[in-house]
Amino acid sequence: MRIIHTIAELRAYLTPFKRKAFVPTMGNLHEGHLALVRQAKPLSDVLVVSIFVNRLQFLPNEDFDTYPRTFDTDCLALKAAGCDVVFAPSEQELYPTPQTFKIHPPAALADILEGHFRPGFFVGVSTVVMKLFACVLPRVAVFGQKDYQQLMVIREMVQQFALPIDIMGGATLRYADGLALSSRNQYLTPDQRSEAVQLSLTLNVMAQALRMGATDVSALEHQAMTTLSERGWKPDYMVVRYRSDLQIPAPDAVAALAKKQSLVVLGAAKLGHTRLIDNVEV
Repeated sequence: MRIIHTIAELRAYLTPFKRKAFVPTMGNLHEGHLALVRQAKPLSDVLVVSIFVNRLQFLPNEDFDTYPRTFDTDCLALKAAGCDVVFAPSEQELYPTPQTFKIHPPAALADILEGHFRPGFFVGVSTVVMKLFACVLPRVAVFGQKDYQQLMVIREMVQQFALPIDIMGGATLRYADGLALSSRNQYLTPDQRSEAVQLSLTLNVMAQALRMGATDVSALEHQAMTTLSERGWKPDYMVVRYRSDLQIPAPDAVAALAKKQSLVVLGAAKLGHTRLIDNVEV
């Protein structure tokens, strides 16, 4: 496995390869990341994983400075998972001058849910992903489905810019109790870790109600928010949306949509100081 820190070296090294696969990460890798690496490996003749903590997608009050950086451990795990190239640029390398050109995804998709509670987040994500795409020039890229809205934003960006990249989603990996793997789980205290599974449990209750024929989406969402709040969470949203565009489903069509597997239930909530997100397709 080769570790590369500059764009020039990366481009030179990748020149002979015809089908490059790419998995962008911010490091601090867990088994969920490594599953994406293993998914991407057979799709390519060279597999690139980037490790870059992207300042542009952090709000001023978020954890950019304290975000865990575990480069040596990450590299060992990536080598074992079959990664060929680790691209780990410095901030100066990727942003040698202020990044004043930015990708602004459509508000209807990017200013709701995560974009509403983290203004500018998807501008930062889209901009760094576009820049990394320009460095790697992949034919296929794999993103985790746990970040459901992010995956949709990236797919829409690639489609609208006619980029020759296949965007694939990787299934969310979970612990035995149902908690989705996340780098931020390590911020949880032991008691909070035991409680954290309630986010996925509550989403599954909503999803199961829809599968059983429930049609009052507002009531489901209100009950889910109340359930978490009463357990000490601070929920941002617990919602039912179309899978296709994350818009609010038509009330008179909810039952039919659930039968057609056209809905997704998404949630974000803070437990102590740790904000967790998750989703369940219906």
